[in-house]
Amino acid sequence: MFKLNSLRVSVGLAFSMIAASPVWAQNAEPVQNFPSKPITVVVTFPTGGGTDILARLLGNYFPEAFGQSAIIENRAGASGNVGAKHVADKASDGYSLLMVNSSYAINPGVFSSMPFDPKKDLTPIINVAFVPSVIVVPADSPYKQLGAAVTAAKPAKNPVSFGSCGNGTPQHLAGALLNINGKTNMTHIPYTGCGPALRDVMGGQIPMAIITASSAAPHIKSGKLVALGITSAERTTQLPNVPTVAEQGFPGYQINQWHGLLAPAQTSPALQAKLYERVLKIVQNPEVKEKLLAMGYTPAYDDPAAFRKIVHEDIDRFSAVTKMIGLKSD
Repeated sequence: MFKLNSLRVSVGLAFSMIAASPVWAQNAEPVQNFPSKPITVVVTFPTGGGTDILARLLGNYFPEAFGQSAIIENRAGASGNVGAKHVADKASDGYSLLMVNSSYAINPGVFSSMPFDPKKDLTPIINVAFVPSVIVVPADSPYKQLGAAVTAAKPAKNPVSFGSCGNGTPQHLAGALLNINGKTNMTHIPYTGCGPALRDVMGGQIPMAIITASSAAPHIKSGKLVALGITSAERTTQLPNVPTVAEQGFPGYQINQWHGLLAPAQTSPALQAKLYERVLKIVQNPEVKEKLLAMGYTPAYDDPAAFRKIVHEDIDRFSAVTKMIGLKSD
């Protein structure tokens, strides 16, 4: 049996009863009247990617949940820093939101300087979904279990390398964490996306890859790839028979690619609560949940406090990992 991801729904939003301070309230409409115009959701990646598709899916239900439409605006660049800085500089009135994935928490450890403070200049509103990654090998690989690959990768010089979706991606860090925890010496081969890495591991050009479970699942089910382990703390409903890395001798190992909404830091607690509650209704909509699962996502319901804990802990954790492996993008 596998455990479903625990739904960390701490809906007891006591802060929703806290009135906005004079600083927040100045020149702002009353929270009960919000929103009175469309809400802009800035996506930190180009159109067509997973984060963009997820933002547009949620945006389709804004008229029903908020009574106003969502304007999806793509501001890519610097691994998401361009879009994040843009929203951080916006008014804290709820009309500018930021759609990010866990690259937001990786960037502080990768960039020598940041154009904003990721812990102080933006505040988490809701974690809407996550997708784990999966370690895969070609069907004819000699490694049928993670333990065999780990053993082969222990010598300083070994034949085991892994492709990822790119430098500084969650998939790259998943491999780096495995090297650290397993005391292995796998060579990292960065690609320009999960698609190219998937193509090469299926073709046998690389012996292993770590890619999103949603991308790999069809090929695992067809027998073209063998899954060695899921990177999340718990098994995924999409691949229920694939054990987690943690189950296979690496307790505490976990890395997920989460996706959520942030707002400018001074957004009032009452407005944060309203944003959370309205987006939560969208994510809990059976039609939306079905679409998320079909896309390979696991719906999440983390409120501002829970999501803030996830983001801040990942910033600290990933900064330690990137420092350990000497990863820098500038």
